[in-house]
Amino acid sequence: MRRIRFRSVRMALAAAMLVASPMVAPAYSQSAPGPVSVADLAEGLLDAVVNISTSQNVGGGRTQPRMRAPEGSPFQDFFDEFFNDRQGQGPRNRKVSSLGSGFVIDAEQGIIVTNNHVIEGADDIEVNFADGSKLKAELVGADSKTDLAVLKVEPVKPLTEVPLGKSEQMRIGDWVMAIGNPFGLGGTVTVGIISARGRDINSGPYDNFIQTDAAINRGNSGGPLFNMYGEVIGINTAIISPSGGSIGIGFAVPTELAVNVIDQLREFGETRRGWLGVRIQPVTDEIAESLGMAETKGALVAGVIRGGPVDDGSIEPGDVIIRFDGKDVDNMRDLPRVVAESPVGKAVDVVVIRKGEEQTVKVTLGRLEDSEQQAGLDDGGEDGSGLPDAVTTVDVLGMTLAELDDEGRQEFAIADDVEGVVITAVDPDSAAAEKRIEPGDVIVEIAQEVVATPQDVEERIAALRQDGRRNALLMLAGRTGELRFVTVRMD
Repeated sequence: MRRIRFRSVRMALAAAMLVASPMVAPAYSQSAPGPVSVADLAEGLLDAVVNISTSQNVGGGRTQPRMRAPEGSPFQDFFDEFFNDRQGQGPRNRKVSSLGSGFVIDAEQGIIVTNNHVIEGADDIEVNFADGSKLKAELVGADSKTDLAVLKVEPVKPLTEVPLGKSEQMRIGDWVMAIGNPFGLGGTVTVGIISARGRDINSGPYDNFIQTDAAINRGNSGGPLFNMYGEVIGINTAIISPSGGSIGIGFAVPTELAVNVIDQLREFGETRRGWLGVRIQPVTDEIAESLGMAETKGALVAGVIRGGPVDDGSIEPGDVIIRFDGKDVDNMRDLPRVVAESPVGKAVDVVVIRKGEEQTVKVTLGRLEDSEQQAGLDDGGEDGSGLPDAVTTVDVLGMTLAELDDEGRQEFAIADDVEGVVITAVDPDSAAAEKRIEPGDVIVEIAQEVVATPQDVEERIAALRQDGRRNALLMLAGRTGELRFVTVRMD
């Protein structure tokens, strides 16, 4: 009896706990638990998500090798006649099809958002709706840098649209839902959480992806990632997968980045991005220390593009941009994104650290053309054996330096507009060699002070050591004038 009673009491306590537990939030949580079901949410969103099929006519590939019958074979005449008849036809065109996803953001105008790579190069685009109806779509505009595209259909009956939410309000751990067309299985719903934010997967200059573990597969591209209020907070774009299927690592373009691009594509049919006209590189701990910065942040200006918006001296090589138009620039990747999101022609305040002091400069943005090719930083070159003995040289920090004259320019093929002190040799065991400094590089500045002679370099290094600096910040020019910054240990 006691055992029965004890068992009864235990069952009663368990039942009470089952009843009470849903009403008591855990002490460590300040938000509501995940939903028991997303059926109601999904039901209201499925009609706004579409499947996109495209087709493209592709020229025939290489011709197949001609089959030959053995000499003297009774089939020889047949083979010769057959292949001679086909010889003049040439390669045939073939039609290539692909599938993706999209979603309606303007039901009245028939505006649909998807990925650029879903429709890129397509000759025909067809949108398939949840009720089985199909409509031909025209391309309004596309942007390869953010992998977004806007389509337009002519609705024959009312469509269902979904709103764009604020991705910047989402937190790691928030529930999200993806709807799309994986492997051609339209109307597929998956649920997960936001695993991370601000991911850079090296797919473009403005990478700032939301990472999610909601299942995303081939065919989900261009589909929406919803929050639990039914708002689109991301456009599903890419996955990491050795097998081609979902392993719980998917990426979505945040609406914080997408909204401006979508608006421009709808209005202009193209993007019109702001352009500052600078080449930048990361601020490392060594660079921050050499510039006397209290913390490592910002984007280091390695060069100013001639004819660009700041070629008037408002921003100089060696400046560290820490704030742009009121937005903090915590690292190098932040700057291209905030500049691109700014209107062309807008006058903005840019906060820089110049020679250890914080300054604010006013600049007017130009326009970054999509076809513009920006040159990279020069980090290599041919080895040199040094200049003639008649030129005075000095050895500093494992580098042999000489004045840059006509013979030096010819020796290292250095452009006429490059000025500074040429490096003629580098000790392979030195700190300079570790930073890939090579003969033919030209020292333009040290610690943001211009140098013109090897003696200038010696004096600047001595002054830095006297100030207790451990690293020297060098601005180097490549043979054609491309600038980059390196820090060299002075111990």
